[in-house]
Amino acid sequence: MPVWQLLAVFVALILLTALTVLQASLGLGNLELILSLIIATIKASLVILFFMHMIHEKPLNAIIFLSSFVFVALFIGFTLMDAAGYRDSLEYQQIDSTPPPAVEHAE
Repeated sequence: MPVWQLLAVFVALILLTALTVLQASLGLGNLELILSLIIATIKASLVILFFMHMIHEKPLNAIIFLSSFVFVALFIGFTLMDAAGYRDSLEYQQIDSTPPPAVEHAE
């Protein structure tokens, strides 16, 4: 594999990492999770294809390997989106940190 290609993938990974950090500071709500998963899936795909040399394997092997990462990202994303739907129904309660009064025993 040519060095220029490895450097191009490295630069793409660095830019995607910077994009991940940038989008974390934007406060996009539920879209932040989806965007993070998309960026992470792209980064994992680049590492698998180029640094693990799956791009030079049979196409079926690469498709199966990459599709597993896509499905994991989808499963995690759907699970977290479902959990976000129940976030409003949970109420946070302030817990009093004072200890309970002492109980005197009658002898």
